[in-house]
Amino acid sequence: MNPTPTTSEERLDAALAAIAAAGDEGPRIFTRLYAHDAHAAARAADQRARQGQSLGPLDGRIVSIKDLFDVAGETTMAGSSLLRDAPPASRDAEVVARLRAAGSVIIGKTNMTEFAFSGVGINPHYGTPGNAFDIHRIPGGSSSGAGISVARGMADIAVGSDTGGSVRIPSALNGLVGFKPSQSRVPRDGAFPLSFTLDCVGPLCSSVADAAATDSVLAGTPHQPLPQQQVQGLRLGVARGLLFTETHPEVAAAIEQALTQLAVAGAQVRDEALDDLLGEPFRLQERGTLVAAEAAWIHRHWADTRGGEYDPIVLGRIRRGQTLDAAAYVGMQQARAALMPALDARMQGLDALLLPTVPLLAPRIDEVQDPDVFLRTNALLLRNPSVFNFFDLPALSLPLPREGKLAVGLMVVGRRGGDRDLLALGQAIEKQLRQLS
Repeated sequence: MNPTPTTSEERLDAALAAIAAAGDEGPRIFTRLYAHDAHAAARAADQRARQGQSLGPLDGRIVSIKDLFDVAGETTMAGSSLLRDAPPASRDAEVVARLRAAGSVIIGKTNMTEFAFSGVGINPHYGTPGNAFDIHRIPGGSSSGAGISVARGMADIAVGSDTGGSVRIPSALNGLVGFKPSQSRVPRDGAFPLSFTLDCVGPLCSSVADAAATDSVLAGTPHQPLPQQQVQGLRLGVARGLLFTETHPEVAAAIEQALTQLAVAGAQVRDEALDDLLGEPFRLQERGTLVAAEAAWIHRHWADTRGGEYDPIVLGRIRRGQTLDAAAYVGMQQARAALMPALDARMQGLDALLLPTVPLLAPRIDEVQDPDVFLRTNALLLRNPSVFNFFDLPALSLPLPREGKLAVGLMVVGRRGGDRDLLALGQAIEKQLRQLS
């Protein structure tokens, strides 16, 4: 039996070996590897460790980055073949620069849905990585390769983006912790945009502690250990109603078991009737979404002149955004601004909301090849997480114990601006739920 890797370079070697052992799956998970630079970064981290020095909580950790973050000197593909001939980035994205300054070992760029515009994780240009529990099933998107890179031991932590669930969906489907911070918390400079209003940057990892450590680096705040929080006495609202509909029986059973466990541990778990507010994003965006409208502007030149180079489903979603006029867009923004404080007021007596991250188990890749099935699946995957992008509340997806079965995620939604409070609360819930394992 090989000894457990302990140094950064040993863990990097193990991660690169896992990528190589994946065979054809490797290039579907990673679009680019930085083996040489990663070895240099790992050696430097090990040298600092021997000298008793540290650059922070991510020093020497193996990190993958989604292929929409700029790396100086190379083209940012954003999951598309359309950008292959685009000019190289002149500098690193701000989050990449912060990761490097913190001593992270960046192993490579991960595959993604084209232009981050789907929650399924399919990519016709670079292939679709299979789910960590069953390679014939979808990985979830749009941070598809990001989730797989951590779940299959190819990275300690992945950094992705989340506009409607793109960190939390692959985390839920691959048994990971995924954290969507408040929208303004992490800078998006040097990240290819999908929605100026809703894009967020966050980690996919194996624990809430890793999520908190990564968040501190990405947000540029001094890292402090999370305060110890107890489950006992937590006021947890269960957002039953619309966001619990169409839930697969296995998902529902896992969620109910978790809610029971938290109640037994002393949390105040109570149902909350919030559909009058949580249903509003869907009503307001029936003709088209904020994301589609902003994507239509971002892609205004390419969609008209190079439309044949897009994934047809992604292009169709951009086209729908082109149908929205300025009055409809401004109306959605004004309605959103009014709804946000209304939900804040209703959450005043709660520490967090609980609900399924996604209501279904990962379907087979071949089942979503039909465009109608794809669109229905995509809408269901995005439904729950996208609500909290709309309301700009921090949200965690926590894996529920399911030995040998497909993964299920519990979403924990915090109060406005309470990112660190949510992480501390999430760590307490994580500890309690792991006792079920």
